[in-house]
Amino acid sequence: MIGGVSRRRTIFLTVSVLVLLFFVSACGYHVTGAAGSRLATGQSLWVSFIGNEIDSPSAQTVLRRALLEECHALRGLQPSGSAAAADLNIKGNLRSYATRAISYSALDQVREYRLTVEVDLELSRKGEAKPLWKGIIQSYQDYPANKDLSLQRSAEEAALTAASHLLAQKFLMAVEQAY
Repeated sequence: MIGGVSRRRTIFLTVSVLVLLFFVSACGYHVTGAAGSRLATGQSLWVSFIGNEIDSPSAQTVLRRALLEECHALRGLQPSGSAAAADLNIKGNLRSYATRAISYSALDQVREYRLTVEVDLELSRKGEAKPLWKGIIQSYQDYPANKDLSLQRSAEEAALTAASHLLAQKFLMAVEQAY
């Protein structure tokens, strides 16, 4: 009798594991995006000058650099020497650049700011009229307030760099997931 209980328990556990594996494999998880939207390693990339609809002297340069660096680091895309020689081309416009206070001290002085950037981007392949992806991406970064204006400006520039890299990562995800 003891051997029969052990055998039934083994059969029950085996069937349970098989049922569990069936449900996990059929749960609907899949890679999003079409194969055509995948960015292949080794392709060349040109990031055009980011248009500036607002007044930020360094934002377009920082954004362009972040797009090139993240595309290279995350997808192995190589910077191109010119737009004509590139397999992929990114162009865009900086739609907004805003800083606002987000936290205050007990003395009602600003302790922290938030820098938010919003960019309209378009990715196209060489020789194709229709863009591979087009959309608006937004990113933000918080940074500390400082009474010294030069330190405040340095903190804002560091926040812009961090927000730009996050924006570039969001861009890559959006392109490959076809959102």
